[in-house]
Amino acid sequence: MLVMMVLMFVIMYFVLIRPQKQRQKELENRISKLKKGDNVVTTAGMHGMVANVKERTVVIKFDNNVKIEFDKAAVASIEAKETGDSKEETAEEETEETAEPAKTT
Repeated sequence: MLVMMVLMFVIMYFVLIRPQKQRQKELENRISKLKKGDNVVTTAGMHGMVANVKERTVVIKFDNNVKIEFDKAAVASIEAKETGDSKEETAEEETEETAEPAKTT
């Protein structure tokens, strides 16, 4: 019985606990590398662009030049600022996917 409980804890560790810790470490690493121009989503679900990064806080710019200062812990996800090349590549991929094959009769 004790062996089964230990085995169950080990399985739960590798299935639930360990992946969550890895995601948390990755997010903390990305937050520490946060820079001006990155697109972020806060824990409240607000989407914006980083306007300024301070030691413990980040100023996020929203629509119509509205800037709000958040604690860095309030950042839920980060998307790096897209360059012109990556936008063009994405547009090309989308057109290739939506193009219909020629019909033959």
